[in-house]
Amino acid sequence: MGEITNVTEYQAIAKQKLPKMIYDYYASGAEDEWTLKENREAFSRILFRPRILIDVSKIDMTTSVLGFKISMPIMIAPSAMQKMAHPDGEYATARAASAAGTIMTLSSWATSSVEEVASTGPGIRFFQLYVYKDRKVVEQLVRRAERAGFKAIALTVDTPRLGRREADIKNRFVLPPYLTLKNFEGLDLGKMDQANDSGLASYVAGQIDRTLSWKDVKWLQSITSLPILVKGVITAEDARLAVHAGAAGIIVSNHGARQLDYVPATISALEEVVTAAQGRIPVYLDGGVRRGTDVFKALALGASGIFIGRPVVFALAAEGEAGVRNVLRMLREEFELTMALSGCTTLADINRSHILTEGDRLRPTPRL
Repeated sequence: MGEITNVTEYQAIAKQKLPKMIYDYYASGAEDEWTLKENREAFSRILFRPRILIDVSKIDMTTSVLGFKISMPIMIAPSAMQKMAHPDGEYATARAASAAGTIMTLSSWATSSVEEVASTGPGIRFFQLYVYKDRKVVEQLVRRAERAGFKAIALTVDTPRLGRREADIKNRFVLPPYLTLKNFEGLDLGKMDQANDSGLASYVAGQIDRTLSWKDVKWLQSITSLPILVKGVITAEDARLAVHAGAAGIIVSNHGARQLDYVPATISALEEVVTAAQGRIPVYLDGGVRRGTDVFKALALGASGIFIGRPVVFALAAEGEAGVRNVLRMLREEFELTMALSGCTTLADINRSHILTEGDRLRPTPRL
């Protein structure tokens, strides 16, 4: 395999190791995959304005998320069906997150249940929620997450229908028969039928509630005391509505570019959302992060932290738990180095003046 020196290198290994249907499910985006490319490329158009001759002998990357202290502002996003990548699946991811002192978000469509993930040991974990047509199912699931010690709900709001993922259609994607969507096993909703397009798209069409609206955020608050993060906001208008609805935080996300193609990269949408939230609730970024430099750029634009998705499943496919630990370690070390070389010793030191976006370059530079 050779020495892995950055997060991106795991993707090629995952591609070699995994069956095509599974690799394509994780790797692909919607339709033309313009946003998939843009999620990465937009980061490369943001440049640094490093400050020098600052004592950077001690760097503190710790932060707190919804009151929970974590070792760094790098967390794990919900990715479905992780046992397709590696037999240990979500167990491995949970252990790696816990060892790194950070948060894991478990997908509703995990191949391990909330109880199983909780049994891996201590750790701060969030639960990503899809709202099913049968609200009793949702209520039951939220209760189970609470009982299993999960600390927040990340409500996915960008999936009333599944995006058109052409690789999944071509491959007739379906959850392998030896796996189930563990959280729904007892409810007869754990299996996915073969369909004449994407099995997942058919499953979503049959089960997920297209009527979901802001009033349902209120409904969710009425059935749980857990804080609710709204995942899938990319505009100022929706950021204001999220604040108004009493969300505990916002995750700026375009669902890994798997839903609506030609939406902006999340790093491009971030500042608009942060400005609209007016500091009333924290804003997190999900999508496209592959380097410690990306983490710094997101924080400079006002994010309180970031989530990584694909890097986790690709590392999991390549090396199991050790791979996920390595991804978290590499991102942590790169981020620490970026802070040092930018002249920042705490997260509070990172601000807008440390970066230059495309928009900034079009404006005349102010005389300071």
